[in-house]
Amino acid sequence: MLEEFVKRFEKLGYDGQTEIQKAVYQPMIDGGEDIVGLSPTGSGKTVAFLMPILANIMAGQGTQALIVEPSQELAMQVTNIIRDWAGPFNVKILPLIGGANVKRQHEQLKKRPEIIVGTPGRILSLLSDRKLKVNNVETVVVDEADDLLQDDSLEKVRQIVAAVPRDAQVAYFSATDSEILYKLEDVMGKPARIIDVRDLDKSRGKVQHGQFQVSRGKRNDVLNRLTKLTNFKALVFFNQQTELNRAFNYFKHQGYAQVEKLSGEENKMARERALRNFRKGQTKLLLTTDVAARGLDIPKLPAVINYDLPKEANTYIHRVGRTGRMGEPGLVINFGDDHDLRDLKKLLRDEEYDLQPIYYFRGKLVDHVEEEEIEKLKAENAPKKKVLPEVKGTKASAKKTRYRKIEVAENVVQKPRKKNRKRNQKNKGYHKK
Repeated sequence: MLEEFVKRFEKLGYDGQTEIQKAVYQPMIDGGEDIVGLSPTGSGKTVAFLMPILANIMAGQGTQALIVEPSQELAMQVTNIIRDWAGPFNVKILPLIGGANVKRQHEQLKKRPEIIVGTPGRILSLLSDRKLKVNNVETVVVDEADDLLQDDSLEKVRQIVAAVPRDAQVAYFSATDSEILYKLEDVMGKPARIIDVRDLDKSRGKVQHGQFQVSRGKRNDVLNRLTKLTNFKALVFFNQQTELNRAFNYFKHQGYAQVEKLSGEENKMARERALRNFRKGQTKLLLTTDVAARGLDIPKLPAVINYDLPKEANTYIHRVGRTGRMGEPGLVINFGDDHDLRDLKKLLRDEEYDLQPIYYFRGKLVDHVEEEEIEKLKAENAPKKKVLPEVKGTKASAKKTRYRKIEVAENVVQKPRKKNRKRNQKNKGYHKK
C-alpha cells in the first residue's frame, strides 16, 4: 500500500484496511483478469477500488478509469470520496450523470480527466456522440453490480464494456451475489474471478433488527413519534412511489418541516438538497425508494425504517446496510401487521438476522414492556367518570327543553331530547300542558 494511503488511513482514524480492500488491491494493481468483489455493505468497497486505480493512474494521459454507478446520488458520492483521496496524485475526476448540463460536460471532457464516474445512460450517450474517449481506459468498475447487471441497465453496461480496449480490466463489486455474477463469461464475453470476503469481514457494527407491529393507517403517526427521540434520524424505505408521496404529503399537510423525500421524481437540485440536509441532521426522516438510496453512505446513520417490507432478501440486505457501517451501532425498524412480520421472518430465514419485537413506550423505544406497566398506562389514559348533577325541572326550564339520561360506558352524560316539530306545530300549547 502506498504511503499516501497509509497517511489517509491514519488521518481518518482507521486501524487498517478492511478485508475487501486487502483482497482486491493486488489483483487490481496487476490487472490482467476481471474480478468480482463481494463484501458486506459498509465494508469500504469504494476505497477498495479507488486505491489501486489511483496507484496505477498516469496524470496527463487521458481517461484511464471508468466507474459505473446505478444512480446520480451514488455517482456524486463516489466522486467526492475519490477527490478526497486523489489530492497527492494530481488527477482530475469528472462525474457524468443525467440531469446535469450536457454541453458543460462536453467542455469538461476536453480537459481529458483521468477518472470518469457516471451513470450508464449518460456515459453511453457521450460515447455515442464521440465526446468521451476511452481508448486509454485500463480499468472499468461496475459498482453495485447485482443491480446494474439486470433489466435495461445490463445492455448499457455491456455496450460500455465493449467500447473500452479488450485488455482493460473489469471489476464488479457488490454486497450480495446473484446468478449473473457467476456467468459473466457468457454475458459479458470475459470470465471473472470471484473474490468473496463476506464471511471474513467483521467491519459491521452491532445492528438491532426490530419488528414493530402497527397497522398501515397508523404508520405516519408512529413516524412522527419517532422524530421526538433524542438524536434520531432515519432513512425510511417504501416499495412504491405512490405510497411514498402519500406519506410525504401527510407530513407536509401537518406542517412537519423535518421530513424530505429522495426519489426519481425530484430534479437533481432537489435531490442533492434533500440528501445534504439529511446528512447534516437538519432533516429527521428521509423518505426514499430502493433505487434512489442504493449504496448511499450516511455516516453514523442511527436507523433504517422499512415502512413497506421488502419482497426479496437481497433488498433487505441493501436497505439495512445503510446503518451500522464501519463499526457504528445501528437500528432497523420493520413496520407491519402480525402477518407481514411473520412473512418477513420466513423471507430472512437463511440470513443471520435476529428479528425481535420492539415497542414505543413512554417516549422511548424498548424491546420489552412489563404487563403491570401496560395496565398502569391504560389506567392513566382511561376516561374519567363524570357525574353531572340532575336537572330539576321547572315550568320555565321544561318549556325550553326536556332531558333524558343515557349511559355510555362508565360515563353518565345528559343529552337534550329532540323536539317533535310537527307535533308542536299542530299542538302549539303542548309545553304549557
